[in-house]
Amino acid sequence: MKIWRVNTKSKTSLIEDIPQSWASLGGRGLSAKILLDEVDPECDPLGPKNKLIFAPGLLTGHRLSSLDRISIGGKSPLTGGIKESNAGGRTGYELTKLGIKALILEDRPEDADWGVIHISKDGVRFDSAKSFLGQGVYKAASGLIEKYGGDVAIALIGPGGEMKMMSSGIQNIDKDKVPSRIAARGGLGAVMGSKFIKAIVIDTAGEDSPPIQDLDAFKQARKKYTSAVLAHPQTTTYADYGTSAMVSLCDGIGAMPTRNFSSGIFEDAEKISGDRLREMLLERGGVSDTTHACMAGCIIKCSNTVGDIDGETVLVSPLDYETIGLMGSNLGINDLDKIAKLNQAANDIGIDTIEIGAALGVAADAGLMDFGDGERAFDLLQEIREGTPLGRILGNGAAFTGKAFGVERVPVAKGQAMPAYDPRAIKGTGVTYATSPQGADHTCGLTIRAKVKPTDPNGQVEVSRNAQINMAGYDSLGACIMAGFGIGVDYSIVGELINSIHGFEVGDDFLQELGKETLLLEREFNKRAGFTKQDDRLPEWMSREPLPPHNVVFDVSKEDLDSVFET
Repeated sequence: MKIWRVNTKSKTSLIEDIPQSWASLGGRGLSAKILLDEVDPECDPLGPKNKLIFAPGLLTGHRLSSLDRISIGGKSPLTGGIKESNAGGRTGYELTKLGIKALILEDRPEDADWGVIHISKDGVRFDSAKSFLGQGVYKAASGLIEKYGGDVAIALIGPGGEMKMMSSGIQNIDKDKVPSRIAARGGLGAVMGSKFIKAIVIDTAGEDSPPIQDLDAFKQARKKYTSAVLAHPQTTTYADYGTSAMVSLCDGIGAMPTRNFSSGIFEDAEKISGDRLREMLLERGGVSDTTHACMAGCIIKCSNTVGDIDGETVLVSPLDYETIGLMGSNLGINDLDKIAKLNQAANDIGIDTIEIGAALGVAADAGLMDFGDGERAFDLLQEIREGTPLGRILGNGAAFTGKAFGVERVPVAKGQAMPAYDPRAIKGTGVTYATSPQGADHTCGLTIRAKVKPTDPNGQVEVSRNAQINMAGYDSLGACIMAGFGIGVDYSIVGELINSIHGFEVGDDFLQELGKETLLLEREFNKRAGFTKQDDRLPEWMSREPLPPHNVVFDVSKEDLDSVFET
């Protein structure tokens, strides 16, 4: 494996050996190490000193179920701190086939000379992106596949990234060649846009998966892991209902974001539930599918494909819980077709549905739309796509929108919008939102299934700390959170897989050690960027405004928040 550097200003590339201090890291952890070693934490996120890093996880590249994700990292224009956003699809797997430990995009062109970076065994080539500019990701991906062939992997940005909007992400094509897997959070699409790169095309024709040091041991570990995943009861639930199963759970405990986080229950939750979504997809048939794999080899298949009422045209794939929560109940919208339409529009612009759903909720409180008005929500997305003044405000996220229109109830932490779990009702997750170096992000340590009362402020620090450590480890392995169905049963599986693939000699606690190291690196970057304990807080209004139906506020003490990483 090698480090590939691409200078976007000089349009040159360099292939280097892996520094020893980077060798045992991957994914999120490797991205953090590179940023801390090479990027000035005080730099302008959209300036030439920032770097955009594509880092496959340590277990990526071997078609293990849920373990082929790509981590994309850089300094976030949204939070001002370190950022890692990961995604499924083909990007991570295909990079490993070229022996790429990390792909690092450096510098920035002086002129708006938009390019497509083509990567293959022959090296790096810059092609013009002129014919793809302004296109949504669906049309652009189709054109790129037509130009470069159907077997390539593609990571690309939409109009949101081209306009450097802070809600923009980086879309990745899935196994079906659809650009549906977005590294959504933190505005990394804007970082890619700042380097005037529309797309990265990865051509691995004739290349094999990366070598395995001990094939027999790998086969044994793979069997152990796969058996654990298949035996886990949640595997069946997620295969049948996907993440939309969380609607009933979150609404049931009063944590469903409703009308800009003003309530934890939605009166029409049943109409947008996992049960209703599954029923609708089965009724429509055709292109609709209740179970779908975003990565080749996944046996959980928690994704879905939503077809239109005739089952002939795909509205969107996937429709996940986070989008249902932020673009459904959070906007007072109770129609799955309308939510799917909003999801598809946001995908095509290349923007984060969590960030934009939260921004639209703030906009509704500012009087720019009525809660429940799906058509007006769609019109506002069109404003974003067109880059109108209002669209640019919304496209820069919830915090920016709140400041522009003087709204106090803005659900963000470190400037990043909260996912669809209200932290007043799930206080361990609130601790994660407040203290994670990444800003509000459920994938950095969701605690909804922790063995503590979710509304009790006591005991939440420990469950958040453990969840944050594990998730930082998962992200460094290239693991989807669903991989926990296998790994969480027996953490020794991680060490066995790592040792057999890489020839390391790590122990059963490697996942946690990897997670701890990653968090230390990220916190150090943020410290150098100027973050203090005061940044590890939730908005003050959440400590004053009770959340129905339990009428709870976020009351984990500052002292407890400050103690999360003391041990």
